[in-house]
Amino acid sequence: MSLLNKPKSEMTPEELQKREEEEFNTGPLSVLTQSVKNNTQVLVNCRNNKKLLGRVKAFDRWGRHWVRHPPRGGGRYWV
Repeated sequence: MSLLNKPKSEMTPEELQKREEEEFNTGPLSVLTQSVKNNTQVLVNCRNNKKLLGRVKAFDRWGRHWVRHPPRGGGRYWV
């Protein structure tokens, strides 16, 4: 049975770790993962229809980012 089809409650800790790594490398968070690795800029659409262009330094699985804005934008902000 595939890890994606198996309920999380039935997985071992090793299987959970493997599934999380797979989601970070192929899922929606892969864009952020690649941005952190390659130090490329991303455009983040916020809930208030604002857009932030910056480089992602770190993020967590809940989508909170640590973004460093380009020099004209200022310092660092949590998104």
